[in-house]
Amino acid sequence: MALASSMDYEVGEASVLRLDQWLAERVPGISRSHLQKLIEQGHVTVNAQVCQTKKRALVVGDRISLHLPQAKPLGLIAEDIPLDILSEDDHLIVVNKPAGMVVHPAPGHDSGTLVNALLFHCPTLPGIGHVQRPGIVHRLDKDTTGAMVVAKTDQAMHHLQEQIRTKTAHREYLALVYGSPQEDSGIVDQPIGRHPVERKKMGIVSEEKWGRRAVTHWTVKERIGNYSLLHYQLETGRTHQIRVHSAYMGHPVIGDPLYTLGRSLGINLTGQALHAWQLTLDHPVTGDRTT
Repeated sequence: MALASSMDYEVGEASVLRLDQWLAERVPGISRSHLQKLIEQGHVTVNAQVCQTKKRALVVGDRISLHLPQAKPLGLIAEDIPLDILSEDDHLIVVNKPAGMVVHPAPGHDSGTLVNALLFHCPTLPGIGHVQRPGIVHRLDKDTTGAMVVAKTDQAMHHLQEQIRTKTAHREYLALVYGSPQEDSGIVDQPIGRHPVERKKMGIVSEEKWGRRAVTHWTVKERIGNYSLLHYQLETGRTHQIRVHSAYMGHPVIGDPLYTLGRSLGINLTGQALHAWQLTLDHPVTGDRTT
């Protein structure tokens, strides 16, 4: 079980974001709703004073500390589920997640997840915050395939989380999309938030309505008739970011059940044709740049 830990920050520039939003922009692996609970429970200080107001406005120079209490086990069960391991040492493991596998247990998915499989493979994985999601540094959607790095120690966990936060870890994706973009490359810079009506979906939502900035760089790798293979690099890591931005471009990901607007390929796919192709990061112990 992971020990309690703290993360310290300082507000370096003027921001219109309130406390919970500001932290959500900088703390990878912890949802905003979870951060709000930590604030309410007194686990956040501003200028050395406990702050339980998630809507607090921040000013330049404010010093913020987030205190993560010891992880509490959720009775997670280790399951002997085969893993496609791309790389592993004493500090981290990189796996190729298949389509259809949920990353961690959640309502409706209490078994058969990547976490259940990882616990069987390496039973001493650390937790995050006070909810145990062993070793998980970043996530992929259920039907998205590809490379995921998982920390095997607390040191590796914090180091990898910091790389995600500071964008020194690079994640690259490939997707098959409908249509053929007019340009060979481009950037989508549109904020993403929860869809105002269809709550299972994300959408383009203004920052004034609590959308969060999202930036996606894309390049056409190949044009295949009425379809295209796109390469994506992310500056941010919003929920469904590539799927939402691709739909915004008018070229939704093939097989996406939420954002394809009724289009059909004529065959049954296991999920959207989106693959986490390449992950580049600094090894948390040796410092070596690894792809």
